[in-house]
Amino acid sequence: MKFHATLGVILLAAFLMLGRAVSDAAPGIDQAVAGTLGADWHGAPGDIAYAGSLVLGPVLPAVAALVLIAWALLQRSRPGRMGLLLRCVLLLAVCRAVSLVKPFFERARPRDYPDFSFPSGHVVSVASVGFTAVVLCAWLARERVKLVVFCASVAVVLAAVCRVVLDVHWLTDVFGATLGVVGAGLLTAAALRLLPARPSGVGSGT
Repeated sequence: MKFHATLGVILLAAFLMLGRAVSDAAPGIDQAVAGTLGADWHGAPGDIAYAGSLVLGPVLPAVAALVLIAWALLQRSRPGRMGLLLRCVLLLAVCRAVSLVKPFFERARPRDYPDFSFPSGHVVSVASVGFTAVVLCAWLARERVKLVVFCASVAVVLAAVCRVVLDVHWLTDVFGATLGVVGAGLLTAAALRLLPARPSGVGSGT
């Protein structure tokens, strides 16, 4: 538990330092990627990225939270399982809250677009659901953790690419979003005693 909390603090510190470092001006790598991937946001690539953003975005954590709450209510006869699910709802909420720090950095978007840029709220949303899913899977289906990690990683990458292609986020915005979610997730999961996972206790229905 101490290891996870320490790593979470380190990643959160890196997230905050990155946000501060890029808040005033976009570094060269941001400009290069934006000039390449975001150059045709108003064309077909942008249309595809827009469709992807509708799915891989804020709607995901909202749906995931509702599913977890409904699942928890169905597990009222199993306090251990119900408690696990409700703690995962809290974990999801804290991870999603990472995007609330945008006003702190006040970073401008690559193109004219509402709201601030760092971190990407869409990537925060997808990463939050992915992180929570991995933690929950470690408790309930440990043999599938690698598959869930892979699927979550792919979803985060796709969400990140969509936002960069739409030219509404810099590369460091989407990277920072992932960094922040993992940091907040590790710290919160350790505090909620979700890490390290102890699947045997929950599996018995206690």
